[in-house]
Formats: sequence, structure tokens, C-alpha cells
Amino acid sequence: MFEQRQFSFSALLFNTEFFWVLAILLSLIALSFAAILIKLSATEIGSNAIVLHRLWMATIVFWIWEGLTTLKQQENSPPAISKSPNTYQQKGLLILVAAASTASIVCWAWSLNQTSVANSTVLRNLTPLFTSICGWLLLNHRFDSKFILGMVLAIVGALVIGWDDFNLGQNHLMGDAIALFSAFLYAIYLLVLERLRNSINTITILSWRCSLGALLLFPFVLLTKESLFPSSYQGWLILIALAIICQVVGQGLLVYSMKRFSSSFLAVFLLLEPILTALLAWMIFAESLNLFSGIAFVLILGGIYLAKSSNSAIKNAMDS
Repeated sequence: MFEQRQFSFSALLFNTEFFWVLAILLSLIALSFAAILIKLSATEIGSNAIVLHRLWMATIVFWIWEGLTTLKQQENSPPAISKSPNTYQQKGLLILVAAASTASIVCWAWSLNQTSVANSTVLRNLTPLFTSICGWLLLNHRFDSKFILGMVLAIVGALVIGWDDFNLGQNHLMGDAIALFSAFLYAIYLLVLERLRNSINTITILSWRCSLGALLLFPFVLLTKESLFPSSYQGWLILIALAIICQVVGQGLLVYSMKRFSSSFLAVFLLLEPILTALLAWMIFAESLNLFSGIAFVLILGGIYLAKSSNSAIKNAMDS
């Protein structure tokens, strides 16, 4: 009797809206540590080398996880969602996920060398706009007025973060274009993830994404002649933390949440990441917070609330 009640409680917990919101909130918190850990790692190795280590370390974790899951499933009934890609289309989409996400990271790092941090931040925060437009044009997604209003409000809040230092001019034109292209690539990444999540489980998606991403990035790192390995054990520990916290936990929960939420809503929700990163930088590095950060936080939260309360936030409502 006790076991039956316990099972019912667990089933209720894992099917409530609270569980899904908690999953994306934990994902957001984990991803917010990325900038902090990258900043600490950048004292010893280059930015692209940091991403490379993040990906191959996470690949090992996912391979071990997938192996343990396979052993466990041999004793139980097979899962409802396929463990591995069965068609050329699925494999092609997995390759596209790895290529788009890796290229997005490389373009973002490149834009920081070509334009100001404020410009890069402002333009990269336009990802929800690209996600919604591409979803509408390519995947027949539909959005109600409440979701559109919430998305616009959240994007305005995200733009406020770097707008006080935003600088228009020809000197920044190339870097701005690269940052905008990075936002577009990340939108493609989220949209393809949403498509794959219907048939492939989280561990398999991230195993392919991390392993292929590392293979694609490795020759690029060699060409840039960056410092490849940290010189201290503290540097290795920071890289391990980056892989576990940001890639395994953060991206893992993000992909898992796509079972419930649409890619467009998750793109809007992720606009809170720079705010949480700023709070962490304030606590860890004693960096100052200004009025713009407070205004941005209120606007983004208001936008997320409107987007979440609309029918377009739920994935099933957008499948047609």
C-alpha cells in the first residue's frame, strides 16, 4: 500500500507543471555559471580550447551514462523513446545540431574580437526572434498574441542589458554581423533539438552533439594556435566543473525540457541567463550592478510570465 502511494506521488510530481518549470530553472542556473568558469579558465588557455575541453569531457560523461542506461534497460521493458537514431534523417539532424551549436559558439567568440561586448551581447540576445520566425516559416509554428507580447517584452529587457554601451558604426559592422549570425545559428540549434526530442532521448542527442562538436572544433583550435592545455590542476578542475555543470547538467536539462516546452519559449526563458550571470559575477568577482540590470530583470521576468501563460509555450500546442 505504501509503495503504491509512493509511486503515485512520484508519478504526480514528474507530471506537474512545477517539475518542468523547475527543470528549466535549474538548467538556467547551471548555464549561468558558464561565463564565470570560462573567465577563470581564460587565464591559462584560449576560449575555443575551453569549449573543446568542455565538449570532450561531457562526451565521456554521456557515454558512461548511456552505457549504464543500456545495462539497466536490459533488465526492464524498452523505453518509449528510441535510444539511438534509426534513419538517415535523424543522423543528419544530429549532425546539424552539432554543427550549428559549435559554429554558434565559435562565431560568438569571434564577434567579441571584432566588436564590443555590449554589441555582441545585444545582438546575440535576438535568438528568440530568429527561433520564432524560423519556426513559423519552416515548421508551421503558430503563436498567440500573449506569447508575441511576452517575447517582445523579454527581448527588450535583454537589449537593455548592453544598450547603454551599444555603439553603432562601420568599425563594428563585421563583428555585429557575426554576433547576429551566432544568434541565428543558436536558434537553428534549438529548433532542430525540438524536432529530435520527439524521437531521440536526451542522452543520445547530447552524446552526438558533444562528440561531433569536439571533432569539428579540434582542427579549428589547432589552426588558431591557442594554448591547448591548462598549466595547473586548478585549471583542469575548472574545466571539469564547466563540463559537468554547464554541459551535462545545464544542456541536459534544457534538452530534456523540450519534451514539454517549445523551442521558442525556451529561447525566451534563456534571456534570463545574462542577468543570473551578472548576479554571480557580483557575488564572486564583486562586479558592480547598475540600474539597467534591474530594469532588464523586471522586463524579462514579465515577458517570460506572459509567454509561459500562453498556449504557444507548450510544445504539444504547437505541433500541427
